[in-house]
Amino acid sequence: MKDLVQFIVKSLVDHPDQVEVVEVQGPALTIIELSVAAEDMGRVIGKGGRIINSIRTLLQVPAAKQGTKVSLELLEAGDYS
Repeated sequence: MKDLVQFIVKSLVDHPDQVEVVEVQGPALTIIELSVAAEDMGRVIGKGGRIINSIRTLLQVPAAKQGTKVSLELLEAGDYS
């Protein structure tokens, strides 16, 4: 799922080298943390959050096949865990 998010987001942004995706596996939930350059935040979020919500919807398919749930979190620039 990490690779899917990385592929989609790198296709959208102006600075693909600054895209970072971290996948945290849990027993029933997988959390995917996404961080992009500050200038690309608007491109990833989209008008009214449509793009980020579409990416979240796409992630539900492989998660359902694995029998888990997935959460995609977009971290603000400089907010690295």
